Amino acid sequence: MAQTTSSGGTFRKFIIALVLIVVLALGITGVVYYLRYFGPNVTDNKEYLYIHTGANFQEVYDTIRKDGMVKDTTTFLWAAHNMKYTNRVKPGKYRLKPGMSNRKFINMLAAGNQEPVKLSFHNLRLKTQFAGFLAKNIEPDSASIIHLLDSTSYLQQYGFTPENVYVMFMPNSYQFYWNTTPEKFFTRMNSEYEKFWTPERKQKAAAINLSPIQVSILASIVDAEALHDDEMPKIAGLYLNRLKKGMHLQADPTVIFATGDFTIHRVLNKYLSTPSPYNTYLNAGLPPGPIMMPSVNAVKAVLNHENHDYIYMCAKEDFSGYHNFATNEAEHKANARRFQQALDARNIKH
Repeated sequence: MAQTTSSGGTFRKFIIALVLIVVLALGITGVVYYLRYFGPNVTDNKEYLYIHTGANFQEVYDTIRKDGMVKDTTTFLWAAHNMKYTNRVKPGKYRLKPGMSNRKFINMLAAGNQEPVKLSFHNLRLKTQFAGFLAKNIEPDSASIIHLLDSTSYLQQYGFTPENVYVMFMPNSYQFYWNTTPEKFFTRMNSEYEKFWTPERKQKAAAINLSPIQVSILASIVDAEALHDDEMPKIAGLYLNRLKKGMHLQADPTVIFATGDFTIHRVLNKYLSTPSPYNTYLNAGLPPGPIMMPSVNAVKAVLNHENHDYIYMCAKEDFSGYHNFATNEAEHKANARRFQQALDARNIKH
């Protein structure tokens, strides 16, 4: 009878031990599962993960491993396969938060929850500068952007030419996804341009016998002339007066643009004969395109220009950045002499 009791006790101990082993195994499995999915794994080695358009999972994994973006690449790889991320790679710029789990990290990548890029551009002189700026901030390279900027057939859909398309890019701050294509970028910029040109603004342009594109071309000259925004409406009024009278604009910034030498500080007579459709000393009317990216304030200054009789202006001799204005040539020459004397006094020769 005692033996039976002893055998039963041994069996119960065996069962209890077996249960404990199973519970322990399940517990270990649970811990491993938790760590693989929910445990912190993303490091602070990099702030962003960039996934290029067309990249596959192996390329993404190689980048993550090479840059040490996760502590444990094995658990990341295991989680990526189990979450079926390997076939759901989406391009973009993704912010890495230190301590992020594999699950959160992979969910972010699979959903394409990338962080937008803020683009703020102002006063860029040349299209090449603009393309270079964009290439530093979004995925497309400068060559692909320049290609569209110079494509007559592509720009026709928006009503622009390679010469005047620069006016479409209204300086401001915008948000884009890093992997935005050049085509989508142009579409968005044209949408912003159309928003700016409200019926009221178009009416103001028509009232001065200019198209919106021509307003922006003139605005680019005003922008280049004005160091101070509060003087823009007066300068705009002056150039509009010259256009009405059929006079050449004779804007020095257009001569500098024509030469391509932006180090010029003093526009000498030898520069005035530079052959170029942008040289407003040689050609009547507006140039075929802007000489820089016109600011919104300059465009508004043309539309809301000052009404006056000035047709001449010359930089003030105090180098304040403001101008002396004149209604006749004699007064203008006197203003110009004072400025030239001030340049000579400072030994500014070119």
